[in-house]
Amino acid sequence: MSAVPGQTDQPSDRPPTHRRPSNPQYRGRFAPSPTGPLHLGSLVTALASWLDARAHGGQWLVRIEDIDYPRCVRDADRQILHTLERLGLHPDEAPVWQSRREPLYADALHRLEAAGLVYPCGCSRKEIADSLRHVRERHQTLAYPGTCRGGLHGKLPRAWRVRVPDGEAALLCFDDRWQGRQCQDLATELGDFVLRRADGLWAYQLAVVVDDGLQGITHIVRGADLLDSTPRQIHLQRLLGLPTPAYLHVPVVVNEIGEKLSKQTGAEAIDALAPLDALRAAGAHLDLRSGRADVAGWLAEATAQWAARWVAS
Repeated sequence: MSAVPGQTDQPSDRPPTHRRPSNPQYRGRFAPSPTGPLHLGSLVTALASWLDARAHGGQWLVRIEDIDYPRCVRDADRQILHTLERLGLHPDEAPVWQSRREPLYADALHRLEAAGLVYPCGCSRKEIADSLRHVRERHQTLAYPGTCRGGLHGKLPRAWRVRVPDGEAALLCFDDRWQGRQCQDLATELGDFVLRRADGLWAYQLAVVVDDGLQGITHIVRGADLLDSTPRQIHLQRLLGLPTPAYLHVPVVVNEIGEKLSKQTGAEAIDALAPLDALRAAGAHLDLRSGRADVAGWLAEATAQWAARWVAS
């Protein structure tokens, strides 16, 4: 593996799937960031997305989201893929790495720039915080105030932001399969958001929208911590002429004090040598139970339970 995160070969000679999907209209994905090994929180998302694809007879893909280079851990991508394999969660196509797809994000940004939908921003985080101080004192929602919408005013460009609508057009709503109806006012709750950061790295919002569109993703199953990002992504999908997938956001796993389980909050790595134990723990969070003592049998029962709950008859 090279020094750049994500530049690894496929970790196994195993074929990418053990069955051929029968529903070509369903394409789901699991998109982990290689900031550490797979833990229970990320496994819940992986399992839910895999079960939803299998219950619908669709395809399940894996995408390594490794463009936030400072946070990526060497060989974590290989560890994640190995753990998924041990758990019986095999993708239907070879995994892809975002770090190999940066020209696609540049092309999308150029298209938005040509349409006048993005602009360079010269604001530092401190300047934005200072400009919002009076808003904070009035207990109003914080959002980027659009300081650079009309030009840089002598500042050097730092980041690129996309314009969001104003007024009634700013309200964006969607129906989540688990969480129900969701609405966000892009103007008052968020403001123009970053697509390319001041450090030159691509923002998650742009990369994920481009990848989901180009990979033909029709259904996205992920953690509820990303629920707030969804209106931004739908806004970008519309600007880029991409279809909007169906969304399902599963409840996140939390620790004993209510914090989202993550590497930063002490999440332990999944034991790839005890795959059934890991699947049972993740299944319990999704209210799935099976008495089977083998991985294949457990996954089959869990898929049937998921289908009964989430697939229309």
